[in-house]
Amino acid sequence: MKMHPLGTRQHAITLLRGGAKNADVARTLGIPVGTIGHWKHDDRAKRGECPGGHSSACPHCDDHPLDSPAYSYLLGQYLGDGHISHYAGHRVPSLRIACADAWPGVADETESAMRSVFPGNQVCRAKCQGCHHIKLYSQHVPCLFPQHGPGKKHDRKIVLASWQQEIVDAHPWEFVRGLIHSDGCRTTNWTTRVIAGERKRYEYPRYFFTNKSECIRQLYTDTLDKLGVRWKQANARNISVARKADVALMDAHVGPKY
Repeated sequence: MKMHPLGTRQHAITLLRGGAKNADVARTLGIPVGTIGHWKHDDRAKRGECPGGHSSACPHCDDHPLDSPAYSYLLGQYLGDGHISHYAGHRVPSLRIACADAWPGVADETESAMRSVFPGNQVCRAKCQGCHHIKLYSQHVPCLFPQHGPGKKHDRKIVLASWQQEIVDAHPWEFVRGLIHSDGCRTTNWTTRVIAGERKRYEYPRYFFTNKSECIRQLYTDTLDKLGVRWKQANARNISVARKADVALMDAHVGPKY
């Protein structure tokens, strides 16, 4: 990510506070409009003006109703491509999930799940190279995602809280779907076989899940075990589901990215 001088950012914030539109500021300063939008959102959050940023209803802290299927999916997405930021001086932390532009349907599903889990908060998108960050600001983001901590996820232990595990156990396919949509794929492999003296090409679909974190891979495979889906450790970071019946089961509940 390109770093811009502090003075440039301050100039942009001054223009934005004066009522200038994001696109106009971007053209004036020669900076991507997504960066301008990010600065504007961060400035509003720092001043406590981010819409929905102070919702007091928290499913974990206040026993507020939670859309459990949506949460199970969002948890899978967070463990794969999610990030929680709480910059110094900001009053409200943010949840961001990166969704590749190649899969607009996944981005839409992620945004829908985020709105369902945080119904009192505004969800927006920030453009980055090759992807969008689906994000919101809420005081209760750390409450709902206690796996947040310093450093990268694969450098620390990731364990679900008991209440999270209960949700995943109740909605395992949503959790698997979120993990696949973040760090997985459905692909087609091929091999050749000799049939009646003639070598023919044979194709077969399979699912891969790739993550550096041993803990997150374990959460994935433990859930597959409970669902009766057979899997193999393809290599140090990859989990493969390739048997025909298991792929069919994954197709029925997960399917390819879209």
